[in-house]
Amino acid sequence: MDLEHVKRIGVRAAFRSAKVLHDRLGQVFRIAKKGAIDLVTEADMESEKVILETIAQAFPEHAILAEESGCQNGASDCRWIIDPLDGTTNFAHQLGLFAVSIAFEHQSEPVVGVVINPVTGELFTAIKGKGAELNGAKIQVSATRAVADSLLVTGFPYNLKMMLAPLLARFENCLASARGVRRLGSAALDLCYVACGRFDGFWEQELKPWDTAAGMVIAAEAGAVVTDFTNRPFQVDSREILATNGKIHHEMLSLLELKKER
Repeated sequence: MDLEHVKRIGVRAAFRSAKVLHDRLGQVFRIAKKGAIDLVTEADMESEKVILETIAQAFPEHAILAEESGCQNGASDCRWIIDPLDGTTNFAHQLGLFAVSIAFEHQSEPVVGVVINPVTGELFTAIKGKGAELNGAKIQVSATRAVADSLLVTGFPYNLKMMLAPLLARFENCLASARGVRRLGSAALDLCYVACGRFDGFWEQELKPWDTAAGMVIAAEAGAVVTDFTNRPFQVDSREILATNGKIHHEMLSLLELKKER
């Protein structure tokens, strides 16, 4: 498997979809709801169409899992995982914190990650075993050793009202312990910002594979430790994700652990 070629196709698809989103920003004509606060726009659909066409031209035999169109069957050992617009709510409100996220799995393991912010032009890429890059320059996680000196980032799931108490308990623990906590609204960018050292740690729950698959490859290749809240290795179908620079990981695990009431 030529992963460099796979990466080139992923980057080509990302740039093409980024142009769609950039051109569409501020010109959204129809916004629909998949849930109470889970939005989808025409731009989501147009972006995904461009990505699927680009991949199909190069790898018509590959399987695909995309947020809007679902599963497309193909070769059992090759699958693309696509989020054509991660941060749709931001996009709909003309806030420039959103991304295109494209990952490639080989034999059920994510091995290539591509994430681009159409507004800033920042392109994050990684191939398993070859490190991570931002616009062609190598990146690595921060060297911060304590949560007290850390800037963290998190997000809240669309079904947050069903789990508000544990969400707020974890948020309170981290907010009280860290230098600061941010919420950007794009898990793909959150993971990439951990990868390049802008954030020291990221946690969230109830994400989907297309939210995390590309970002987890990029973060891990930049030196991040990526697990669930119990320190088990993260899988794309895990319900929880914790990504840190490694040095604050165990401290973050203790903050995310909810104490049982007696």
